[in-house]
Amino acid sequence: MADDHRSAGWFDTDDAPPVGPIAGDTTYLEAIRAALEDELAEDDRVVLIGEDIGVMGGAFRVTEGLWQRFGDDRVIDTPISEIAITGSCIGMAISGMRPIAEFQFADFISCAYDQLVNEAAKLYFRFGCPVPIVMRAPAGGGVGAGPFHSQSPEAVFAHCPGLKVVCPGSVQDAYDLLRLAVADPNPVLYFEHKALYRALRGPLRRGRPDGALETARIVRPGTDLTLVSYSATLSKALEAAQRLEAEDVSVEVVDLRCVSPIDFPTIAESVRRTTRCIVAHEDTRTLGIGAEIASWLAEHCFYDLDAPVMRVTSPDTPIPAAKSLEQAFLPSAEKIAAAVRECIVQ
Repeated sequence: MADDHRSAGWFDTDDAPPVGPIAGDTTYLEAIRAALEDELAEDDRVVLIGEDIGVMGGAFRVTEGLWQRFGDDRVIDTPISEIAITGSCIGMAISGMRPIAEFQFADFISCAYDQLVNEAAKLYFRFGCPVPIVMRAPAGGGVGAGPFHSQSPEAVFAHCPGLKVVCPGSVQDAYDLLRLAVADPNPVLYFEHKALYRALRGPLRRGRPDGALETARIVRPGTDLTLVSYSATLSKALEAAQRLEAEDVSVEVVDLRCVSPIDFPTIAESVRRTTRCIVAHEDTRTLGIGAEIASWLAEHCFYDLDAPVMRVTSPDTPIPAAKSLEQAFLPSAEKIAAAVRECIVQ
């Protein structure tokens, strides 16, 4: 069994609610569990595989109750080896199954870089062989877990052709994007944010989701500036937009949802109306998703912009372990609002 991190206080150890229909006031974590439950119940090809996801219910208790319902041939505990988990998923997928893996922390997905980038992402290009795997990875900071358990590696894999990368920032998307990822014939990396597990709540509509995995969404209309974000920073972007409304500044918030491929048409449509853009994300600044969006807008929407595209990100340093320093490191609603004020006056 992997190290039991309960003593570190990184997650709530209260008993999880029973698996079953959920609606109304649902947590981000419960939405992910509901998606896993529905996929297991509806498709015999779906299996879960990962470290301590069976009896223990996963390091963050996301899979709690699923082993008891579906058995150890559908919810499979593994050794602590991201390489073995990923290689097994690829083999299952090319044999006709639909595996969903769980890494305990997104930081250690780097161990499986070779399998993901040189195998899963390339097999369709080489042989016309689909690899429908979903790799769930708890990512991000905000929980005091230190530099080795708090990283946001989405931009690393967004750079790789053949992989899709999703980063849900709402309760409904935590459910919908996971189910859409399972249905996709391509390998999908699903970065779920640890700080949202029990902190983010909202209504949940269960069932087969409509739409495409790669579609961004305007979650708050506005006229003065386009604010693009995703994952946990989305909530901070929405908070900043609400604060700025009192200052008579109208901010349109675009939730990327998927960072590879990026839905550039939705961003461009918004920017052409607002003429200003800020991208906010938790990942570090250099060569992040914000840099790619800023470059694309400069190339394709230069004459629509009334100000340079700005970024609000974490700095290019490891994440501090001290919670006070971590909060200073992470983007905040205050930092985003300050950037909007600066951009508006240009």
